[in-house]
Amino acid sequence: MEILAFGVQSDEKPLIEKAFEGLHEVRCLDVFLNRDTAPIAAGHEIISTSVNADLSAQVLQTLAAGGTQMIAQRSTGFNNIDLEVAERLALRVARVSYYSPYSVAEFAWTLAMAVNRRIIRAASRTRDFDFRLDGLLGRDMRGRTVGVLGTGKIGEAFTRIAHGFGMKLLGWDVVENPACVELGMEYVAKERLFTEADLISLHVPLLPSTQHIIDEAALKAMKDDVILVNSSRGGLIDTAALVTELRAGRFLGVGLDVYEAEAGLFFLDKSLEGIDDDTLARLVTFPNVVVTSHQAYYTEDAVGQIVDATVKNVTDYLARRTSENVLVPRT
Repeated sequence: MEILAFGVQSDEKPLIEKAFEGLHEVRCLDVFLNRDTAPIAAGHEIISTSVNADLSAQVLQTLAAGGTQMIAQRSTGFNNIDLEVAERLALRVARVSYYSPYSVAEFAWTLAMAVNRRIIRAASRTRDFDFRLDGLLGRDMRGRTVGVLGTGKIGEAFTRIAHGFGMKLLGWDVVENPACVELGMEYVAKERLFTEADLISLHVPLLPSTQHIIDEAALKAMKDDVILVNSSRGGLIDTAALVTELRAGRFLGVGLDVYEAEAGLFFLDKSLEGIDDDTLARLVTFPNVVVTSHQAYYTEDAVGQIVDATVKNVTDYLARRTSENVLVPRT
C-alpha cells in the first residue's frame, strides 16, 4: 500500500520517509491538497495532509470517490476539515493531538523580542554598514505585564518563559491551569487583560467562539504601546481592524506567524508573481510588524513528534485501533 502525503516541506520529507521505512510505502508531494489537487489521491486508501490543506466538503467528496478512506493530518489544529462531511462519507480522520509545546512558545517569544528590540531593522541596517541606534529603542520585559490568552500546554510553556523574565502574569482561559497559577498567574476577564497587558500572546485554538477574539473593540482597548503576538491561528485576529490601528500609529510591535487568509500563500514561493491580498501586502509594510510563514512549530523535535504520531495514526487505522488522535472514526 502506498500512502500519499500532501504539502511536504523539503526538510520534512526525509523525516517522513525514514519514519515509514520498513512499514509502508510513502510518496511525498510538495503540492498542497485542494480542489485542484484532490484527484491526485485517486486510488490511495490513506493520505496525509498538512495544516493548510483544504479539506472542505467538495475536496472530501473527491477523495472519497477516488477510494480514500483515511486522512492523517500532520497538525494539532483541524479547523480546515469539515468533520461532519467526513463522517457522512465514512472517512476516518486523525490528527496529532500533541507535539512539543516549547517549539511554538519559544518562537512566540522570538517574535515578541524581535519587534521589541527592532531586530529586523537593526540587521538590515548593519548589512548596509549603518550602525546608528536611532529608532531601535526597546524596553525591558522585567516588571511589565504579560497577558496570555489560552493557557494549555503551549500557553503554559510561554508563561514559564515570561515568569523567567520576571513579568506580572495575567491569563484568560475557560479552565485555569494549576501550573500557571503556581507560577503566580492571575486569571482575569479578557477585557481586563486587553487593557492592562504590555505584551499579549495568543494560544487558543480557532473555534467559532474564538474567531476574531481580537476584534476592533479588543484592539482599541489595548495600550497604544502594546506588543501583540499570534503564533496560533490567523483567524483569531480581525486583520483588517489590526491594519486600521497600525495605520493610526498604535502598538509598539506586532509579531504574526499566522494570517487568517494564509491558505494558498504560506509555504509557497510568491516572490516572482506577487500576491493580490491587499491586506497582507499592507501589513508587511509596517516597520513595527514582523510576519513569518507559520513556522513556529517547525523544529526538529516537534516535526519529529508530528511524523511519529502520523505513523502511529496510520498503523492504528490498519490495525482497526482507535486513539485520542482520532477525530472521525470509520463506521
